Amino acid sequence: MVGYSKRLLALSTALLFTGTTISFADAPAELVEAAKKEGSLTTIALPHDWCGYGDIIAGFKAKYGLEVNELNPDAGSKDEVEAIKANKDNKGPQAPDVIDVGFSFGPDAKKDGLTMPYKVSTWDSIPENVKDAEGHWYGDYYGVMALEVNTDIVKNIPKDWADLLKPEYANSVALAGDPRASNQAILAVQAAGAAAGAKAGTEAGEAGLKFFGDLNKAGNFVPVIGKSGTLAQGATPIIITWDYNALSGRDTLKGNPPVEVVVPASGVLAGVYVQAISAYAPHPNAAKLWIEYLYSDEGQIGYLKGYCHPARFQDLVKNNKVPKELLDKLPPAAAYEKAFFPTLDEQAAAKDAITKGWDKVVGANVQ
Repeated sequence: MVGYSKRLLALSTALLFTGTTISFADAPAELVEAAKKEGSLTTIALPHDWCGYGDIIAGFKAKYGLEVNELNPDAGSKDEVEAIKANKDNKGPQAPDVIDVGFSFGPDAKKDGLTMPYKVSTWDSIPENVKDAEGHWYGDYYGVMALEVNTDIVKNIPKDWADLLKPEYANSVALAGDPRASNQAILAVQAAGAAAGAKAGTEAGEAGLKFFGDLNKAGNFVPVIGKSGTLAQGATPIIITWDYNALSGRDTLKGNPPVEVVVPASGVLAGVYVQAISAYAPHPNAAKLWIEYLYSDEGQIGYLKGYCHPARFQDLVKNNKVPKELLDKLPPAAAYEKAFFPTLDEQAAAKDAITKGWDKVVGANVQ
């Protein structure tokens, strides 16, 4: 995974192309026809400002004429998996067809029999180490943990995790999810542990819990799920979130208030998210068509427009498919040089420590 990250990061900044042509290959005609007969797709946990999903969903609807039923956009990865479990016998609007979850949640969902194998047409261009060999789950994009800072309120911009413990950041620091359920928040805690020098896995999870326990005791932690709205209002002037969410939030606010996005000097944790189709999907063909769209050049470029590095990024760059203006909008390569990808086992071990230990060690009910 480390080699994969270095290749993508180098390509994202060193290879700048002009005159690019994006291929909008069509999905198999028989799949399109079958999906249209089903008429709709049910998604879950896809905020429109996350990874460009607003435009991606609009593009899918416009291209294929299907309705998209969007469930609980603010749900965490655990909530997505639980939604499949809770609706095994329900073919109604509350049953998700597809999920987009943190890396460690994909194998768990497969193990529990909750996913349907499907290998998309562009399967071969998805790196081997971010997909299940049988097609039960497959990486779609990645980012690194960052700090989104409201500079109207925070005048001295924190540059690293340890800075957040300073008294000047009282009642200022929030996570972008509940660390008992949200993959993003769980990995933020793990990143804080790595910044303290802990090894990836259980050690980083426990060190991260200690960091947030200290942050809470210092009065700096705000037990509110941080969003663009709470950042702008001043309720959570510093949010620990994925870089792509921070950059998208900055764009959405349009300078009111001004926002600075900081990739910390240490603990630069990178995380992959994965797609999967529910084994109980009410609209299995629509689900497969959605996956075809996401992993087409069009869908992958849609992720990049939302500041996410798509899984097929290396293939797109190799084939001169990435517009120069999109590469120019990404943060400088130097900010990502220390990025590291925890393995599945390391993520699972850290997740176990964090989800089980948060209430006891930190004692903050994030909601």
